[in-house]
Amino acid sequence: MPQLNDPAALESAVRQTVAGTTVSDIHTHLFPPSHGKLLLWGIDELLVFHYLVSELFTVAPRGLTYKKFWSLSKAAQADLVWEHLFVRHGPLSESTRGVLTTLEKLGLDSGQRDLSGYRRWFAAQKLQDYLPKVMKLANMDYLIMTNNPFVAEEAGYWKAGLPVQAYLKTALRIDTLIVNWPAAAKAMKASGYKTTPAGGAASFAQARKFLAEWVKILKPVYLAASLPPDFAYPSPAMSSKVMDQVVLPTAKQFGLPVAMMMGVRKAVNPALGDAGDGVGESDMTALQNLLVKHPDAKFIATLLSRVNQHELCVLARKFGHLHVEGCWWFTNMPSIIEEMTRMRIELLGTAFTAQHSDARVLEQVIYKWAHTRAILADILAEKYRDLFATGWRPTEAEIRRDVRALLGGSFEEFCKK
Repeated sequence: MPQLNDPAALESAVRQTVAGTTVSDIHTHLFPPSHGKLLLWGIDELLVFHYLVSELFTVAPRGLTYKKFWSLSKAAQADLVWEHLFVRHGPLSESTRGVLTTLEKLGLDSGQRDLSGYRRWFAAQKLQDYLPKVMKLANMDYLIMTNNPFVAEEAGYWKAGLPVQAYLKTALRIDTLIVNWPAAAKAMKASGYKTTPAGGAASFAQARKFLAEWVKILKPVYLAASLPPDFAYPSPAMSSKVMDQVVLPTAKQFGLPVAMMMGVRKAVNPALGDAGDGVGESDMTALQNLLVKHPDAKFIATLLSRVNQHELCVLARKFGHLHVEGCWWFTNMPSIIEEMTRMRIELLGTAFTAQHSDARVLEQVIYKWAHTRAILADILAEKYRDLFATGWRPTEAEIRRDVRALLGGSFEEFCKK
């Protein structure tokens, strides 16, 4: 294929490629339609998502208490979010803008401000047809869910063997095992495993059997854990024992990466429910020590605090069994996405995954990927112009290769190592 010898043609090729390349969304909280109400979708779910609920209480009148809000129906809660964040105040935040982008991409006129009309449109959708429509709008080939065997309701759906679309892949979530061993032991005991809150060799052996059973059921792409900023390794804490005697042996046995999402402070404002979590700077020596001690394991990491991003990239340069991915939660803002993506390209080339949606509501994949593509196109257009200035002339095939790497290809290569 010929090289691109004209700067304008080069930029056009980059932007078209970013817009047209299929995405693999490697971290979501979505579910198959067969799992009933666990799959969240529709305008009310978009509006009463925890991003917007916490934002609501930055502008809500004093008379709207947390208790009063949570006592309302989902529709009434959505009405309040719409009134205060979209009507009484400009929807300038990334979360509110995301709702409007979603409406526009679905063919709805956000300028009409017609919440009742949007509700009628969503109510008319048939989920079996609507899910692939959303996937197509976001230009995704597959997404990876987050599947928690320690939640009885969710475990019941999986054990029932209900149908799951091929483009919905799984991740086995193990947070509870690491950060709350007594609760995990109780859940495993209820499933017939001889585990105790005190742990010990026999209990850990049972936990490995439990995970092996769930690997067989789910066939996960990786093991996933959301960890607090004070997670330490090694340490005298139970979390270190569980990592060494349960998680890492299982990961190595089945060739599964351990995905660590680090930095969430749970329930800094408990009255906000799911919206009440905060962020903290993580001690990166925990991840570094894991990488040093376990060169035969694979690790995936994304950090919640902006402060940790540079150190994370440097670790990925030093350890080939670490894969950096996504702009998670509080870093999912255009200014920070741009900063993080530039830094990662400058340190790692294309050996990382630019983004994941972290979607808990189906339609969120639409706006998160639309916004990410726009940022990524600007960055790559600039980076290829820089290469052009050196005399380097990329081909369209090379651009397609690089863009696909950033949107899922590098992740797939990493998992095959």
